[in-house]
Amino acid sequence: MKKRIFSFLLAGLMFCCSGMTVWATTEDEIAYAQEQKQEAQNDLAKAQAEIGSLESKKQELEVYLAQLNAQYEELSNSVNELESQQAELEAELAEIQVQLEKAKEAAARQYDAMKIRIVYMYEHGGSSLLEQLLSSKNLADFLNKAENVSQISRYDRDMLKKYEELQNSIRQQEEMAQAETLQIEELKQQKAVKQQEVQEMAAGTSASITSYVNQISASEAEATMLMEQISSANNSISALMAQAAAEQAAAEQAAAEQAAADQSPQESQTPPDFDPDTDTMDSSSSSSSSVIIVEEEDDEDMYESPAEEPAEEETSSNSGQGTYLGNFRLTGYCGCAQCCGTAGKATASGVMPSAGHTVAMAGVPFGTQLSINGTIYTVEDLGTPYGHVDIFFSSHQEALNFGSQYADVYQVN
Repeated sequence: MKKRIFSFLLAGLMFCCSGMTVWATTEDEIAYAQEQKQEAQNDLAKAQAEIGSLESKKQELEVYLAQLNAQYEELSNSVNELESQQAELEAELAEIQVQLEKAKEAAARQYDAMKIRIVYMYEHGGSSLLEQLLSSKNLADFLNKAENVSQISRYDRDMLKKYEELQNSIRQQEEMAQAETLQIEELKQQKAVKQQEVQEMAAGTSASITSYVNQISASEAEATMLMEQISSANNSISALMAQAAAEQAAAEQAAAEQAAADQSPQESQTPPDFDPDTDTMDSSSSSSSSVIIVEEEDDEDMYESPAEEPAEEETSSNSGQGTYLGNFRLTGYCGCAQCCGTAGKATASGVMPSAGHTVAMAGVPFGTQLSINGTIYTVEDLGTPYGHVDIFFSSHQEALNFGSQYADVYQVN
């Protein structure tokens, strides 16, 4: 009998050790998967921060480029306006040139006429005028001839004055037209240089914006890859948790079967062995992991069947709210990048989260309904191990206010 008890004990210990080895291996795999997920989440947070910084710089450059384009357009309009003014001045200058040519011709004719008169006066020595005055028949005729001589002299002086004024006017108009032409040319050159500078600055800014766009695209591709890694890690963790739960359930079932086999009716009806040396009776009842030795039993108890041991306490029980899973830790999260790094995106199950409905927990299939404090939630996301329920809230502040607490959790479906 003692040999049989020892063999049962050894088998139970070997079974428990093998179960513990399998469970430890699964725990290591889960820890490694969670470590990989955390690294991916950290890299994703860095990538999203880099994307935000690049987006901000790109927006600043786009605003600056818009200002440069407006400045370039304004300079182009100014150059066009100067070109129009130059065309008008050139037309005006051409008209002035025509008038100058006419004025020069009139001045030349006037100059020739004055030369002829001067030559005539020089040759005759002015005696003809005196002779005309002396040949007057009477006083009235003398006054008339004197008036004619005076008008001729006045005409000569006026013509000389007009000639001088005409020459001055021609010279001033030429100087003014040349000065305006030079000024317009200088403004055109200055604005053309400025326009070229603005155009080069705009081209450089456009190249910088293109570079930022490429960097943003690369960062977004990296973020997408990291999100895929996180999703893959969540799936691996969920599968490992389910595997661990199945292995634990199988170990518990095997232990229960082994305990039942140890307490079979054939063994319970076998009388205890009598040890003549100690004058005692040995009776035993064994389970998967322990053996109890009962010594010095009364004769009336020696042949009684050993009492059946209570069944192993289950991890869950049924109640009016559903299957009791345990007293789990509760926390809150929202859809912001700080909480989950997937702001505005779907959960691991592919649906959009909603407050008062969505929770995250590994170890159970998506769609599992949990009753917590009278509210029915649905498991639609991953990120926490089995026994830790993360409840989705509509804002980050609500999640912070919820904090960390514990509550009884029931599985409804």
